[in-house]
Amino acid sequence: MLVFVAVLAAALIIVFVYGVVIYNRLVDLKHAVSQAWSNIQVLLKQRHDELPKLVEVCKRYMKFEQATLEKVMQARNRVFQAQQQGDLERLGAAEGQLRQGLMNLFAVAENYPELKADRAFQHLESRITELENAIADRREFYNAAVNANNVRIEQFPDVILARWFNFKPFELLRFEADEIRDVELGSLFG
Repeated sequence: MLVFVAVLAAALIIVFVYGVVIYNRLVDLKHAVSQAWSNIQVLLKQRHDELPKLVEVCKRYMKFEQATLEKVMQARNRVFQAQQQGDLERLGAAEGQLRQGLMNLFAVAENYPELKADRAFQHLESRITELENAIADRREFYNAAVNANNVRIEQFPDVILARWFNFKPFELLRFEADEIRDVELGSLFG
């Protein structure tokens, strides 16, 4: 009887320790997703702050391209609103629109040699391009962290603790189909 109690106690201790390990891994994954999202937010904020500067520089040269500039600013505002609301689906769509607007803006800027030669424009174009690349990299990290979390909370035996402690899946950050298909260069200059 004493051996049975000792074996039962040992088994309970092992199950408890295993449960603690699983719980801690789930917490790590949840915080990895939060950290990855925070990194994206920092970059989105930096780009959000740079875009009005770019538009102001462009306004000095591009007197007849107001529609292009307005589309960029409207897309910027949609990105900001979706980000503030935490709506990743709308954020993805708005990001696609903003990127398309920036591609159009940079393509139209080719028609303005004075603008292309402006140091402020060159700096802002370079800075925004760097931010776009960094956002794409961080989106990849974010989606990897989300995937690791979502898979883990569905796997046995983790699913038991995940449900018990109310761990939730996160949404992937997806961009519109326009964002991921090849760019039709003719449409940018036509």
